Amino acid sequence: MGIFSRRQGATIEPTPAAGPRTPFPGAETTGAALDPALRALTGQWTIDRPHSRIGFSVRHAMVTTVRGAFADYDSTLYFDGARPSQSRAEITIRVASVDTGVEQRDAHLIGTDFFDARRYPEMTFRSTSATHDGGEAFRMTGDLTIRQVTCPVELQLDYLGSVVDPFGYERAGFDATTTIDRTQWGLVYNQRLEAGGTMVSEKVRLQFDISAIRSTPMA
Repeated sequence: MGIFSRRQGATIEPTPAAGPRTPFPGAETTGAALDPALRALTGQWTIDRPHSRIGFSVRHAMVTTVRGAFADYDSTLYFDGARPSQSRAEITIRVASVDTGVEQRDAHLIGTDFFDARRYPEMTFRSTSATHDGGEAFRMTGDLTIRQVTCPVELQLDYLGSVVDPFGYERAGFDATTTIDRTQWGLVYNQRLEAGGTMVSEKVRLQFDISAIRSTPMA
């Protein structure tokens, strides 16, 4: 398993698990072959926010990349190591918690040109299916809702490993990415550049760097 087996001698700062912990409906099974060590990870998990990042990156003025993240969200995760298609995820993000490192830009993002946080304070991701592509690679399809518009997205998901911290919490790491066209959710604001092109790319890369904690600490 390589990095999957790094359980001994690890030191990780203690943080409490947070967020809802109720499972929600599953998906069809796929029958993909799995490493037996993944079976031990089956169970309910939540995202440890201080050690995770739900972020995005977007091209600005055709030549640079702006990166940001959301600090406030709730999560419910269920991972099935024997039947990956039964794995599920639900994340609710408060859009007003966006942080790109520039206060004026953040204010613009939560205003009416983009997220319109007063009218639509939350965006959500709810999985609809999951598949195992082999090794540490998975795919998860789900519904992303922004400004009350829902469209399907597919996440490329990599399992990074698991560890038990000194306080008895079992943690598992995942990276997930996808690229969306923001105009599908009505986020159409832009400005044209004199030399051609636009100020803000319509393509946005979503990045989930997840440290998840099992809901019940190990004995």
